[in-house]
Amino acid sequence: MKKLLTLLMFSSIALADSPYLIDDNGVYLGNLNSNRFDPNSVSNPYGRYGNKFSPDSINNKFGKYGNRFSPDSVTNPYGSGLRVIGE
Repeated sequence: MKKLLTLLMFSSIALADSPYLIDDNGVYLGNLNSNRFDPNSVSNPYGRYGNKFSPDSINNKFGKYGNRFSPDSVTNPYGSGLRVIGE
């Protein structure tokens, strides 16, 4: 019974929705979680939103959302940044 309860606890955690990023135009920019296997996570180095070469990634330091001089970047302290939804 204890194993079943533990399994149910972990299952409910895994199914919980992650907060996610959007820009000012409502463009979805990935889930904010540390799951490297989530295809939509900003932590997945091979996914669209975590790859450092993807134009939609906050990890691309030459892209719109990762460049420290871009007003839409998460790394620009003076820019408008991105909105986090689902906190």
